[in-house]
Amino acid sequence: MNRANKRWQVYIIQCKDGTLYTGVTNNLAHRIDAHNCGKGCRYTKCRRPVKLLHAASFPDKSAAMRREAEIKKWSRREKEEFLGKK
Repeated sequence: MNRANKRWQVYIIQCKDGTLYTGVTNNLAHRIDAHNCGKGCRYTKCRRPVKLLHAASFPDKSAAMRREAEIKKWSRREKEEFLGKK
């Protein structure tokens, strides 16, 4: 698959302490592994392990980043409702 055809994904993970983190990637399995190895981002580094709760694909990075920004504006309660947790 060439770079032009690569799908981008927005994902929500739950950290060991119960907090939620939303991110964007073009290689979900690699990104989750990176979070769990302490190389994902500063926020999740000390909150391992993480568990994938949701992922959605988008045709390009721009669309994925718009959705990520939208989700990051949601309250914890709104995210839990979206995830079907409440």
